[in-house]
Amino acid sequence: MTRRRQALTAWLFLTPAVLFFALLFFLPIGNQLLTGLYDADGVSFVGLGNFSRAFGDPEVLHSFLITLAYAAGALVVGTAVGLGLAVILNQALPGRTLFRSVLLIPYLTSVSIVGLLWRNILDPQVGILNRLLEAIGLPGQTWLSTHPLATIVGITVWSGAGYTMVLFLAGLQGIPGLYYEAARIDGAGPWRRFFAITLPLLTPTTLFVSIIGLISTLQQFALPYIVTGGGPGNATSLYAHRLFIVAFNDNDFGYASALSVLLLLVVLVLSLAQLRIGDRANA
Repeated sequence: MTRRRQALTAWLFLTPAVLFFALLFFLPIGNQLLTGLYDADGVSFVGLGNFSRAFGDPEVLHSFLITLAYAAGALVVGTAVGLGLAVILNQALPGRTLFRSVLLIPYLTSVSIVGLLWRNILDPQVGILNRLLEAIGLPGQTWLSTHPLATIVGITVWSGAGYTMVLFLAGLQGIPGLYYEAARIDGAGPWRRFFAITLPLLTPTTLFVSIIGLISTLQQFALPYIVTGGGPGNATSLYAHRLFIVAFNDNDFGYASALSVLLLLVVLVLSLAQLRIGDRANA
């Protein structure tokens, strides 16, 4: 009787969360999957036709490869920058609280404002960045046409570095100081301590950062859309941008739904792979 009462109490507390995920997560996914089985008008059943069409669509494949390159660049560089900032600002430096707060501001700023800000900064005619380069005798650059994807990666890293720094700071402050003290007594230098103590013990934090970053970058739409509009050409037309065009320009919601389900599967597979790698690293 006691076990039954405990089980009933547990399910009572779990019911709101179960309903939340069922109504706002699983139900929309099911609806997208169902819509992806129909044609653009939502009338004719085409089965897996929309899904197979995606694998033969050169524009979809191009946008997917561009998205993978963008995600890899933003994830690797962003993780390195965030970790570096965390290590520096974990030291007893004057004004470190102020620096931490300032570095977090870009993450707290709306992505629309970030996009508009950088589009103006990088403008080849009136942008402040080219004016600064010319002031020191260097030629101005057409950033958004010459280095579009790298520029988007850079803006993404700038925007998210503060958040990544905070996560790594939390991980660093959870490492017992006794480990570092013992390493110093044994004669280990700063780099040796970093690679032998800090990095291994930050593995769970690094795994969390990489998974969150991967999910975010693979779904990125607003930033490149505002800054470059997917151009020049299709150089920054990420997967979500292509999905947007299919849905709202071509009005093919069946195909767009299939593309969104495929993106969900890619994110799920890559996240599970990262978790498996993390489990092996912790073993």
